[in-house]
Amino acid sequence: MNIVIFGANGATGKILTKQALDSGHRVTAVTRHPEAFPLRDVRLNVMGGDVFDLALVEQAVAGQDAVLSTLGVPFSRKPITLYSRGMANIVQAMKHSGVRRVVCVSSSATGTNHETGGGFIFDKILQPIVMSTIGQTTYADMKQMETLLMKSELDWTVVRPSGLFETPAVTDYQVAEDHIRGQFTSRADLADCMLQQLVTDQYSRKVLAVATFSVQPSMVKFMLQEAFKEPSKS
Repeated sequence: MNIVIFGANGATGKILTKQALDSGHRVTAVTRHPEAFPLRDVRLNVMGGDVFDLALVEQAVAGQDAVLSTLGVPFSRKPITLYSRGMANIVQAMKHSGVRRVVCVSSSATGTNHETGGGFIFDKILQPIVMSTIGQTTYADMKQMETLLMKSELDWTVVRPSGLFETPAVTDYQVAEDHIRGQFTSRADLADCMLQQLVTDQYSRKVLAVATFSVQPSMVKFMLQEAFKEPSKS
């Protein structure tokens, strides 16, 4: 399958690209910093550019069988438009090229049910503080991105992970429509979940929640990671 990945040089994007290549797909990886992209493969085309550039997005989408988006930016109190503006260009490019399948990463925080099973302190104190302060602009723009997709006629799947962390390999993760009670999601699991959507229509035009349970990071380490996250070169 020919697929294009936007945000390919981000933490999840690189894992997704590697998994896609390992699965035999031909991948176009779009990144603002192609010189920093670590992967090389005969089935990989690394395209330098910005998702805000509609002409470039149209070029990247043309001839593809599916589009995957792992676009992301660190939390900021400033207005964020990457998700909504980027997806608006992707949707327009897909309509222009006749490509229908798109799978994009959002967040469990954009849903209406925020129960993670993490206990009172996490669910009722820590998570609401993050969502209403440093994460407010991020989640607001993610919601706009989701709305754009849901209003389109495309064959979309929105994947909502919980708090992202690293594992060396894919685990026995769990998925559910709309919501799952889980605090964390491995990036490897998230990437695998996205790729699985290319071979099934079970969650076509639906929201899919994904969470990891067999391995979990320490809460202190996770909170520090989120607080001091550096901008990616996606």
